[in-house]
Amino acid sequence: MKKIVECVPNISEGRNQSIIDACAEAVRKVKGVKLLDVDPGKSTNRTVFTFVGDPESVVEGAFQFAKKAYELIDMTTHKGEHPRMGAVDVVPFVPVSGVTVEECVQCAKKFGERAGKELGVPIYLYEEASVNPARKMLKQIRSGEYEGIKDKIYKPEWKPDYGPQEFVPKSGATAAGVRFFLIAYNVNILGTKEQAHRIALNIREQGRNENEPGRLKAVKAIGWYVEEYEMAQVSINLDNFKITPPHVAFEECVKDAKELNLAACGSELVGLIPLEAMLMAADYYMKKENLFIIDEKQKIRLVIERMGLSSISQFIPEKRIIEYMIEDEKNEPLASMTVRDFVELVGARTSAPGGGSVSALAASLGAGLGAMMGWMSYGSKKFEHIDSKMRKFIPPLHQAMKDLISMIDADTNAFNDYMLAMRMHKNTDAEKKLRHEKMQEGLKKAVEVPLKVMRTADSCWDFMNEMAKYGNLSSASDLEVGAKCLETGIWGAFKNVKINLPQIEDNTYKETVIKEGEEILDRAEKNLKKISKILEKR
Repeated sequence: MKKIVECVPNISEGRNQSIIDACAEAVRKVKGVKLLDVDPGKSTNRTVFTFVGDPESVVEGAFQFAKKAYELIDMTTHKGEHPRMGAVDVVPFVPVSGVTVEECVQCAKKFGERAGKELGVPIYLYEEASVNPARKMLKQIRSGEYEGIKDKIYKPEWKPDYGPQEFVPKSGATAAGVRFFLIAYNVNILGTKEQAHRIALNIREQGRNENEPGRLKAVKAIGWYVEEYEMAQVSINLDNFKITPPHVAFEECVKDAKELNLAACGSELVGLIPLEAMLMAADYYMKKENLFIIDEKQKIRLVIERMGLSSISQFIPEKRIIEYMIEDEKNEPLASMTVRDFVELVGARTSAPGGGSVSALAASLGAGLGAMMGWMSYGSKKFEHIDSKMRKFIPPLHQAMKDLISMIDADTNAFNDYMLAMRMHKNTDAEKKLRHEKMQEGLKKAVEVPLKVMRTADSCWDFMNEMAKYGNLSSASDLEVGAKCLETGIWGAFKNVKINLPQIEDNTYKETVIKEGEEILDRAEKNLKKISKILEKR
């Protein structure tokens, strides 16, 4: 899964468009970062920016953004309705996909350390990034706002986590932290504001009062009536979608509406949503209705329909799901080629793509042919008795096929780190030492890619064997070809592993890799023969 972190910094400027544009441009210039939204507020004199990227790129984007904002904004003249304490008021890092809270904490700390040191601004950590209970909540750190910093920053208990322990009039102070992804979500109710609010009181964590807590954790909600829509809504903030995802909130609202003899007519997402939340909903509805869907686009369509996400305006996945909004800079150029172009490039006078990429392709074709036999066996009346088995065997083969396709390009790119290390300076002993270390790291990475091909292909054998036992025999030859492709892909990947090992100096690592590789290769040879025998007996 691709690592994606969201950063939602707020600056104390919402009226001067040139400053807002300059800060936005600072983000756009950072490679690996995509600016998703800029939301200025004139009365609050504050602008909220939203951008995403991998952890390293997001930290760089946050730093360049802050650097520009500190340069252009003067807090000595700032006035606005929103609580604030600095030119860059808050810099929250939010885990979206493929990253943990701990990784985002490291993002906040790296940003804080660099901004404090290089830009000379006091930085406080908050929420998940803070270990100080007296300074964990943002409102605790913001107490007294900008005007109060000069009175408290010199106190021992208010020493910043990073940067100078002094009042910087022009910039103020900044809070950097980690919070969970907040999903703003409304459920449509054909009823009154009061009825919608009654449902909100039932589901929100706070409930009606401390003696009557609501049913759903990490949920805030109120009821209101929207004249434009001519219906009421339960307006919900999901503070942590992994605790309470949107589909759970929706189903609870539907249940309560029925008890009040009201109709729930779909729902409305406000802003963006992580792909994971949509797939969680898909899993729920597939399990509830005993559906078998593998294609991701079909899963998203199912969720849109079941939750009525297009009831107010059309839900366009490419504009609402964060992962779909991010352009993949790698773009998998080899995997995206036509078959003819790829084969001709392999046969051209170039060193890449070579045996490694071809091995990944062969393995992906093997997994694909295994899945194909499953599809030729599933959904047909003649083979209804094995539908439950095919539901188990097809998905892992389908996923392995997709994973191996991405490794076609990964293998060609495997030497990038090594080649970069080769070009490092080697004038001093320290430079030589660092260069050598980076070269060794690059070589290990070059080994790990074909090793991953081997591991992924190896994970297919159990399911390939089951296909041989139960699958539609009209696809027997396809499965045998698939098994041979898997075995060939594993053999070829192991050759690419072994060719890079001699230059690695870590003997323990080399021994471990060789042992694992030989075991995978041995299993491949045995399983290839086993599948042929099973099919022959049938």
